Order: sequence, then structure tokens, then C-alpha cells
Amino acid sequence: MLTDFSYAFRTLRKSPVFTITVIVTIALAIGASTAIFSVTNGVLLRKLPYKDPERLVLVRGDLQKRNVKDFPLSNVDFLDLRNGAKNNFEDFAALNTGRFTIPGLDGTPERVRIAAVSTNFFRMMGGSIIAGRDFQDTDGTPQQPPPAAPGGNAPAANAPPQLPTFVILSNDYFQQRFGGDRSVIGKPLPVAAAFGPPPIIVGVLAPGFELLFPPKANIEQFPSVWIAARIPYDVENRSNVQWRVIARLKPGVSTAPAQAEAETIAQKIRDENTISKTAGQFFQIVPMKQHLVDEVRPAILALMGAVIFLLLIACANVANLMLVRASSRERELAVRAALGAGWWQLVRQTLAEAIVLAAVGTAAGVGLAYLGIRQLLAIAPENLPRLNAIGIDTQVLAFSVLAGLLSAVLFGVVPALRTAKPNLMNILRAAGRTGALGAAGLRNAVVVVEVALAFVLLIGSGLMFRTFVNIQRVNLGFEPRGLLTFQLLGNAGNTPQERANFKRQLREQLDAIPGVNSVTASFPLPLAGGFSPVRWGGAEAQNDPSKFQAADLQIVLPGYFEAMGTRLLAGRTFTEEDSTPDRNTLIVDQALAAKAFPNESAVGKRILFRVRTQEAQWGEIVGVVAHQRNTSLVEPGREQLYVTDGYINHQAASWWALRTDGDPVALAGQVREVVRNMGKETFINEMQPMDTRVVQAQAQTRFSLLLIGVFSTIAALLAGVGLYGVLATLVRQRTAEIGVRMALGAAPSRIFRLMVGKGLYLSGIGIGIGLLAAFALTRVLASMLVEVKPTDPVTFVSVAALFLVIAFLASWLPAVRAAGLDPTTALRNE
Repeated sequence: MLTDFSYAFRTLRKSPVFTITVIVTIALAIGASTAIFSVTNGVLLRKLPYKDPERLVLVRGDLQKRNVKDFPLSNVDFLDLRNGAKNNFEDFAALNTGRFTIPGLDGTPERVRIAAVSTNFFRMMGGSIIAGRDFQDTDGTPQQPPPAAPGGNAPAANAPPQLPTFVILSNDYFQQRFGGDRSVIGKPLPVAAAFGPPPIIVGVLAPGFELLFPPKANIEQFPSVWIAARIPYDVENRSNVQWRVIARLKPGVSTAPAQAEAETIAQKIRDENTISKTAGQFFQIVPMKQHLVDEVRPAILALMGAVIFLLLIACANVANLMLVRASSRERELAVRAALGAGWWQLVRQTLAEAIVLAAVGTAAGVGLAYLGIRQLLAIAPENLPRLNAIGIDTQVLAFSVLAGLLSAVLFGVVPALRTAKPNLMNILRAAGRTGALGAAGLRNAVVVVEVALAFVLLIGSGLMFRTFVNIQRVNLGFEPRGLLTFQLLGNAGNTPQERANFKRQLREQLDAIPGVNSVTASFPLPLAGGFSPVRWGGAEAQNDPSKFQAADLQIVLPGYFEAMGTRLLAGRTFTEEDSTPDRNTLIVDQALAAKAFPNESAVGKRILFRVRTQEAQWGEIVGVVAHQRNTSLVEPGREQLYVTDGYINHQAASWWALRTDGDPVALAGQVREVVRNMGKETFINEMQPMDTRVVQAQAQTRFSLLLIGVFSTIAALLAGVGLYGVLATLVRQRTAEIGVRMALGAAPSRIFRLMVGKGLYLSGIGIGIGLLAAFALTRVLASMLVEVKPTDPVTFVSVAALFLVIAFLASWLPAVRAAGLDPTTALRNE
């Protein structure tokens, strides 16, 4: 076999154009498939980096009667599950994350990612402590409430002592803040006075531990400070939800019995709690890995399918080139057979060439994949989880080698078998003519397959393009151009009046910047995350709480809608007089207004809503505004309800937005200077134009469109090249026939139409097969499409017309060559 490989190298060096064409084709296909497989492997296939990850499940809270999914749990919900579900569950752990401001090394405010966790969290998840100790159960003993006193609050002297807070530091923060000095273990962590008593550092977490949740869960991936949570069984606060709950199933237990056991706990909660019953509270048990990748799985699988199609097209193209090469070498092979070479020797030689080509192409493809992965990570959307796990490892290399071997088999075996038993008499009689191996039909079939596969990819690209165009045209409900946004963090005041004064002064100073037209603040901000639902209902909900529904809450300053460019549809917007705790004035969006008061004006009407009180209270609707796309450009989202920042004591609106005349980025420096001069312990976070947030919201669609577009373009080019190759070979093999036709009076135009017709005929068959395949396969893109159906007729017709144009162009050059043949020269050469 080594002799065969040596001979293959020599013969391939003599045909550099053929060799380079095949290697480049294989390298492109292997490189693309390897790069996308690295994403598939890192995101979908690789195990989560926890102890026995296949037994980890997430307990999601679903409020089915309010259409709210993946809701956090309350203290009591978590404890009821942990104490009551012991048949199928080994353990439960709770976590919640956020960001907190603490004094930095130089005394300036520093924003730190924190996580509050139940004390068993690291033991259950498999997190290792490299210095100090892990949390102990006693670290999470709930703080005892003060004893009740007759007629009022308990005297301070009778209150139990404040229990200490214990924290574990991430290794990165331990090194960054304390330089790895282990003497800080057992000492307090410096914090702002608002935090309370300084927490005690008890340990350092091993490097690399991360929290893997989908972005919509708003969980910090790499917390710097981990706090031992003291979780009380406070039944009166069952509606205050905050915990993400992870459970570990017992060995051998599936999710079905675990779900049934969790439902018994949920049923008991619904029986004992009116709000839980009327909201339809359920616990959904979902494997943790499934919960992580559910949102991105369709896009990744679609991309993986696209590169597999591309690989098959490349193999078909190379097989066609190999058949043409075999056809040109048929006299050589016939002579060797006549001299005694066996069929296996002939097959071995062709297979050796295929393996050499596949090996070199695969090696080049892995190099392209390495470069491609770096580009993929640069353009990958933020909601793609586990980006740090994407790369070339042994599994990815094994896939590349397997893909290369499969390619060699696909494009090498058929030509090898075609050359195994040549018809010696026919070939040797054929003198200078070629084509005696009879491979024309096979080459035609390969081109038809190429066209069909490429057509399916172009359909997918067309659908994604239509989706991207539709997203660009989505009515956001606000005007993003000219908006500069940022989050203001830190202490804006200790009393409602101090906070109100600070925000008023900041607003006035920002408004005084030249080029600024208006200033506002809210919490949350559209497309910045952080939205959560609140209850609302009409009069019928007062007697039947099951009638309550959910809406996204936004807390805003007066002037918010004017600054954001949100249309007022009815009534009025908020005034400064509305921004007080005793004014229950509301503004709702058009979706909530239509649902609450169909076919009538909502202005002046009252609804029940719950924001700051244990039970819902009445609020008056003073205005109706256009619906905003707060969380996604793909889906409209929930109805929206607005209250003033003053209604909740001026402590929520922290996202600021400035409406400017020109480029908002040009004012960033002046805005930072104004905030610094305010003299408070505040600082700016995430300053960027609203246009940038819109672009980020389009990232997943753009990512899928770009990749599928690139793959389909390469596929269409390969299919066109394959069609050109078949027709060029046909012209060469039928030179004598064409000469005879022209000698007998056939006009060049007729020969031209004959060749072009052949190309369009093959393409038409491929397009027909591709249409049937596309009707079946494009349905997997349904979850990724916006305002376009998987079987969109405009896309199908447009792509079919485009492919016919490609087929005509691929047929044109061989047809021109055939029509320009001189019959005398053609017959003399033959």
C-alpha cells in the first residue's frame, strides 16, 4: 500500500490544477464542518462541569394561569421541596446572583458579582475549596426575628444578636483583590455601610467554577463573592420569589417520577396558599443541561445540518472530478489491466489517491477551522452559552479525521469501482476518444444531488434573510436613534427625599449638556434585561383571584415616554405630581388596555395591581402608550404596566437615557464628568447607545444568517462548478458527434441550445428534488423565523429562479465552446 501512496503522490503532482482544486474543496468543507462541530460539541454535547451532571435538574416555577414560565421560587417553596421531596431527590440547593458595590482598594466604588447560595451548594455541585473551608450548615441558620411586643415593635434590647455573614471568594477575585494572601481568611471583607456588618471570609473557591444558565435567567456566570444564605421559613412572604433551585436526583431516577413527586409538593402549596392556587403554580423538573441549551439548540442543529449538506456537496463535487480524471486515464488503466494488473490493484491505486487528497484536505481544513472558530467566537451572540468551552479538542479532531475518512470513501469508492473492470476492447478501439467507462450517467446523477442539496441550503439562507429583514422592520415602540443609555450604580441617597433630590439634580445637569434634548430614567430599560412580571386584574379578580394576569413592570421618571420616543395613544403621560408614594396612577401599553377593556377606552378606568404591597391594590390608568419590545425582537413579549419611580420611594429608576441631536457617543465624556461631579458614591455602568442594544438583540439571527449564507453560497458555487465540469466533459467526449451534427447542417445556435438545455435539464431535476426536501427540512427553522413561514412561496420561487440563473451561467461557457467548434478540425482530431 505504501507503494500505492507513493505513486499517488507522484501522479497528483503531475496534475496540480486538479490536486489543488480537490484539496481546496475538501478543506473548505472540512473546515466549516469542524468549526460548527466545535460549537455543537462545546454547547450541546459536552457534559456540564459539575459532579455527576446527568443527575442535576432545575426546578422551575411556572404560573400556568398567568402564562409565566421559568419563575424563581420563594424561601418557603425551596424549603418545602427540600424537606418534602425525599423519595426521588438526593438534595436541593438554592442560588441567586446579582451585583453589589463595595469599596475598592483605592476607596472608589467597585462593582462586584455576588451569589447567595444555600450552604450545601458546593458540596452538591462538586465545587472544590482550595483555601479555608466550605460553608457549614450552621452558616445558614436563619436569623431569628425579634420577639413580639404588646402593642408594637419589640424593644431593641430584646432583639436577638445579628448573626454573621460568611463568604467564599472566587480564586480570580482572591488573586485580584488580595494577591493570593491567605491571611485574609477569617477576616472581614470590606463592604459599604449599607450592606450591614462586614461578612467574614471563610474560603477560596477553586478556579474555573461557573454557573451555567441561559442568559434570560439573569444569573451571573462567574460570581466573585459567594454568600452563605440564611433562608427562613417565612410563610407570610411566599410571594417574594428570588431563588433558582437546582436538585440532584437519586442514582437511577428519571425525571418522570421526580416530576410526579414535585407535583405533590406543588399541589400541597396550592391547597394552602390562595395566590399559588389562583396563579396556577407548578414546579417543572428539567434536566439542567436541557434548560441551558433549549433556546440555542434549534440554531446550532440547523447550522450543523447545513455544514453536513456542504460536506456532502463537496464530496459529490470531488467525486465528479475523480470520475473525469478516471475517464481521462482510462487508456492507461486498460493497458495496465491488459498487462496483468488485477482489479484490486486498480481499485487500490484510485483509493490511494482519494485518501491522499482527503488527508491533505483534512489537515488544511483543521487549520481553517482553527481560524474559523476564532471568528465564530468574535461574532457569536451573547445568548450562546459555554463560549469558553468552544475550541479544538480531541473530540473535535476525531470528528475531523472521521469526516475526512468518510469523504475519502464517498468520493473515492465509486470512481475506484468504475475503474476496476474496464472494457479493454472498447477502450483500446476508441483511439483518442474518451468516455468508454460509461460514467456519464453517474456524473449526471452526482450533479443532480449537488443541485438538490445546494438548493435546500439556499432556501434556508433565503428564509433567514427574510427573517433578518423583518426584524429590521420591527416596530420597537421607541426610537433608538440618538439615545445614549447607561446604568447608574451606587448610593444615590439614604432617604426617599435624598434620592429624589439627587435624581432631579442629575437630570437637570445632564439636560444642560449641549446637544441633549431630554433625559429620563427607568428600571428596567428596554433590551437591557431585568424584566419580571407583576399581577394585574380587573374588578372580577377581586372576588376570583384566578382572574389575575401577568404584565411586565417598568418603573419610570416623568418624561420617560417623551424621551424614549414612545407614542402616547390615549390619555396623558406621568407628571411630577404623579411621582409620589400616595399616587396610584398607572400607564399601560396598548396590549394590556385591549385585554383589560376591549372595544373601549382604558383611560380613567381602574385595575388591580401588585407592586409594593402584599395584596393587590387599585390603580387608575391615566394613559395608554405603544407596546415596547422590551426583551426580544423576535417575540412581542408580555403586556406592560408602568408606575412612577416616586411610587416606590425613588429607589428603582437606575437606567438612564439621554435623547441627543447627533451621535450620542460623542457626549459620553461629558456625561461621565457630570456624574463624577455629583459627589455621591455613584458610578456609571454599561454606557452605550441604544442602537448598539438593538444590534445585540439581532445577534442570534445575524449569526445564523451569516453562517448559513456563507455555507449556501459555497454550496451553490460548488454545484455550479460541478455542472460546468459535467458539461465541459460532455463537450470533450462528444466532440466527434458535435462535428458530425455541424457538418450535416446543425447551426451553432442549435448546438448552444443543446448544451444549455442539458445543464438546465439536470438543474431542473435537482431543483425539483430540492423543493421536496426543503418542504420537509425547513420546518426545523420554524422557531428561528419571524413573520415568515418555513414554506414561504416567495422564498422558494426566488431561490429556484436564482438557481436557474446559476445553472445557465455554468452551462454557458461549455455551450459557447461547443457552438464554436470547427467541424473539420473536430472530425480530424477524432
